[in-house]
Amino acid sequence: MKTLVIGATTNKERYAYKAIHSLVDKSHQVVAIGVKPGMALDVIIETEKLPFKGIDTVTLYINPKVQQEYYEYIVSLHPRRVIFNPGTENPEFYSILEKNNIQYEVACTLVLLATNQY
Repeated sequence: MKTLVIGATTNKERYAYKAIHSLVDKSHQVVAIGVKPGMALDVIIETEKLPFKGIDTVTLYINPKVQQEYYEYIVSLHPRRVIFNPGTENPEFYSILEKNNIQYEVACTLVLLATNQY
């Protein structure tokens, strides 16, 4: 199962970084997109919307306004689901996902991983 983290960062204090760390610890394949290039553990943080293949889950760490530029991109990846972490809730995007038969969850990736519900 491959997860795309959008809003990735090299800052170890940020939740996006902690999510990457937790996903890697639990042996999930991770790809990442962020504002600045870099590395989070062994995960390369890309700055472009690359056409990743086989994405199961997209987990968001960007605010709803920034999400708008990712709507078409995320839908084009055909993920099984999108996770809206705290602060990323976006009813407009929920509707777009529903129309494209993509599940979404308003949840915390870190909590889902910690409680084996991921």
